[in-house]
Amino acid sequence: MIRLAVRVRREDAEIALAELLALAPAGVEEVDLGNRVEYAIYGAPGELPDLPDLQAAAGDALVEVTTTHVEDDWAERWRDFHQPIEVGGRLHVRAPWHPEPCPGPIDIVIDPGQAFGTGAHHTTRLCLELLLALEPPPASGSGRAMMDVGCGSGVLGIAAAKLGYGPVAGVDHERESVAATLANAAVNGVAMDAARHDLLRDGPSPGAPVVLANLLRPLLLRVSADGFTGVQPDVVIASGLLAHEADEVAAAFGAAHGLREVDRRHGGEWAALLLRR
Repeated sequence: MIRLAVRVRREDAEIALAELLALAPAGVEEVDLGNRVEYAIYGAPGELPDLPDLQAAAGDALVEVTTTHVEDDWAERWRDFHQPIEVGGRLHVRAPWHPEPCPGPIDIVIDPGQAFGTGAHHTTRLCLELLLALEPPPASGSGRAMMDVGCGSGVLGIAAAKLGYGPVAGVDHERESVAATLANAAVNGVAMDAARHDLLRDGPSPGAPVVLANLLRPLLLRVSADGFTGVQPDVVIASGLLAHEADEVAAAFGAAHGLREVDRRHGGEWAALLLRR
């Protein structure tokens, strides 16, 4: 197993990450190095993106590229890296090899090897916190539709479905993410649709009364500018933001869609917004 790491300047990290995820849609490991951020990709020789492609993706933000060999026990250590999380005492997110929680929290099973977004990253946890902060949807049988924009592994949509939202759907520009979302939804026994949609090339995102968007700043601004097709959202949860970017994104959705900020959560250097009409 090989670990290919790219170090970039912190001020350019979000742009570099967006480009790197296009080459490695299964996700990257993120390591905080102070004024630098390291993104690492794991794989067997011949399975990793070409070094010139990685260098081009990181662009002017690139500081260093390193390649190291990982010991044979990486598969077990990789499992240890993914630990279950509990959010708000109501949601429990775990990998398939972790035991079920004691009765109480809603159990969500996500395979971390399929797509980006297992619940452990601050951006996903903040989205789940804000989702729990919403008033519960109507009684079963008359749920409230929800759209997960940039669904990744499907964890946000699956959580929403288990909380009573419906119908629930997601879109992502990566076919692997669409497949992972559908597979994870089936494992969790919830109904969730997913389709491929490239926010940069395919136009406005599909809409719903509630929209969850765990995206980087450039894509959130693009969603705000392009708007939504079909139902216009009354609630948007926007995450994937560095703390200093939150004001700009909140202002963009306010000006374009009449959505006002009613809550903001922080985790590490990240922030998430709850916006309402």
